[in-house]
Parts: sequence; C-alpha cells; structure tokens
Amino acid sequence: MGSDLIERYLEHVRVERRLAARTVELYAIHLRTLAEKAAAANLPLDQVQTAHVRRWMAQLHGAGRESRGIALVLSCWRGFYRWLGNERLVDANPVQDVHAPKADRPLPKALAVDDAVRLAEHHDADADPWTEARDHAIVELLYGCGLRVSELVGLDARASTVARGWVDLAAGEAQVLGKGGKRRSVPVGAKASEALTAWLAVREDCAALEAASLRDPASAAALFIGRNGTRFSAQAVWKALRLRSLKAGLAAPVHPHMLRHSFASHLLQSSSDLRAVQELLGHANITTTQVYTRLDFQHLAKAYDAAHPRAKVRSETRPKAKATREPK
Repeated sequence: MGSDLIERYLEHVRVERRLAARTVELYAIHLRTLAEKAAAANLPLDQVQTAHVRRWMAQLHGAGRESRGIALVLSCWRGFYRWLGNERLVDANPVQDVHAPKADRPLPKALAVDDAVRLAEHHDADADPWTEARDHAIVELLYGCGLRVSELVGLDARASTVARGWVDLAAGEAQVLGKGGKRRSVPVGAKASEALTAWLAVREDCAALEAASLRDPASAAALFIGRNGTRFSAQAVWKALRLRSLKAGLAAPVHPHMLRHSFASHLLQSSSDLRAVQELLGHANITTTQVYTRLDFQHLAKAYDAAHPRAKVRSETRPKAKATREPK
C-alpha cells in the first residue's frame, strides 16, 4: 500500500502541480527513504506519528546530513502527508510541527591576501585613464577601509552640510554614513589616498559633469561618478568590480562585500583586535564581527597544515565539515 500511495502522490505533483522532472526525482528519493524507515519500524505510512518523524530526522542529522538537506526532506514529507490529508487517508500531518536543525551561519567569503593585493595593484591597460583611475580608487577604498558599497557610493567629493559622507585626504580619514544612520570615521591608508588623489585629479574631466550639476546637483557632487556625470550606483560598482577582478586573473569574480570581508579578515589576522575591527566596520553588535574570527581560524589552520611537520596527521583526522565551524 505504501508504494502505491507514493506513486499516486508523485503522479499528483507531476501532473497537477507540474513540478520539474528533477524535483519529482528528488521527491521520489526522499519518499523512498520515508518508506524504508517506516518499514523498518513495522509501520504503515498512514500510521506514522510525529515522534517517529523526529527520531528519523535525528538519525539523518547524526549521519552527517546537513540542515538544509534535512529541511528539503521534511518539506517533501510534509507535502506528502498534506496530500494524504486532503485525500482523507490520514487524520493529521505528523510532519507539520517538525523542523530541521538550525543551519550554521555560512562564513563570509574573503580573498586570500595575495589575491586582494593583486586586485588592488592591478592596472587595466585596456581601460581609458579616466575609468581606470576611478575603478582603482574604488578598489582601494573598499579594501583599504572596509566600506559597504552603499557607504562608498554615498560619499561626496567634498564635505558639505548635505553630504552623507566624504573623504578628508588631509586628515587621512573618511566620514561615512552607515546602517541605521550612524556616522563613523574610518582611516584612509596611504595607497587609498594615492588612488583617490589620482582620481580627483581627473574627475572633473567628464564632459557631462557640468550639465549633470545643473540637472541634479546632489548626484553630481558624488565622489564616484559615471560618464553621464551622475553618482555611480551600487549596481555599477558590482559590475565594474566583477570585470576588474576577472581581468586581474582572480579565479572567481569579486563583489564589493567580499572586499569588506577581506578587509576585516586580514586585519584580524594581523592584529587580533576584535573591538577595533568592530568599530572600523560599524557593527552595532560585536557578535556580528566575531564571524571573522572563524575566518581567522581557517587562516591559522591552513598555515599549520602547510608548515608544521606533524600537520599531515592532523589534517587527515580533522573532520572536514567542522573545520571551519566554531565549537558549540
């Protein structure tokens, strides 16, 4: 009877719900697992209870199944028993109140130090000097100051009472407006200052800037502008950075937040000053910043595995799935 119910349900999702063929295949696999576990417990599928489902989920978790995978299995089983309920074959859905274990928070993606430096030092010989100066300054400011892309595009070329943020090269700092309307000062390093100085020297050489200033003064006052003379958008920064990283020879395209993650991770590797990194990133809660300590552990573990004479034994025995996670 169990296999007949499963086949009827698969036909239902294939024909009436019109699910993709691959989805139906996955449903068949998950429901086969359900049938096997029910058979091992001498249970007809229509007599499965919530306690059984919880036990089976615990078994999947103990066998190393990831939280996301367990959630997909539960979703499939939940839909199956919902259909059985609609067909009046069960009185209640035993999966309704069962939830997958909380998934581990994924680690932010950060570049290796060598890759970050390669990107920062890249010169695009194919780009015109104006665009090259702007995009180089954008990379230096994102990586050198750990700015969010929204903070970067919110900067104006000079300080004013209406500016959301600006860079004071003489003082060597940037004033930015972060999340929640919170302002903070961020130091601007020598390389970023050099790149910004070069960009400001050519920024006015934009044919459309004067006309844009008359149409929309606030947009034209932006530190980073496009060829139309108006504020460079976050989407435009993403596109420019992606192209630049590929031209620099990096294995994967880089996005603005990856440079922010790299800034935090590399700073922690050198200083281990979590509070300072919290202030520089503008995090309201230090627990948000603590995720970078996990990246730092990865860095230390890789260095150990590469250099220590006993690392081979350790790396062979270290659980791969837990190597980047904090102990619970």
